[in-house]
Amino acid sequence: MKLYLDVARPYQPMLRRAPYPESLETRKEIEKNINELLHMDVIRKIGHNEMGEITTPVLITWADVKSRLCGDFRALNNYTKADRYPIPRIPHSLDKLAKDKHITKMDCMKGFHHNGVKPKSMKLLRIICYMVIYEYTRMPFGINNAPAHFQRMMDTIF
Repeated sequence: MKLYLDVARPYQPMLRRAPYPESLETRKEIEKNINELLHMDVIRKIGHNEMGEITTPVLITWADVKSRLCGDFRALNNYTKADRYPIPRIPHSLDKLAKDKHITKMDCMKGFHHNGVKPKSMKLLRIICYMVIYEYTRMPFGINNAPAHFQRMMDTIF
């Protein structure tokens, strides 16, 4: 099941944006995340002459320890047709689990990155870091339909 971004209204391509300014420490963390995503085949380098969207990466840090690289896809999200697939409510899920006799733990670390992206949508999912352009080949964080798409995938598994 691969992500397809359905553009709902006439889409005006955004301008190519330079990366946001960041500290040397943040830059090292972005490079670490880029290398990890390249190693996992979540992103790939593309040539500068390829047309398409290019946005800037955003580093989300929590607990002063972990960080996650997202794209600033806000402009794209404004044009993407909303996926209304229902996300289960936590209390409802806990009520269902309370009745079960066996519970299995599944690690969904970076779960979005387990979903591929259809080639037609890849050209919309590009980020630029230090004059190098990368294209997501798997579902990135920062896309408004990613949670619904991930839930649909989980529902097909279970």
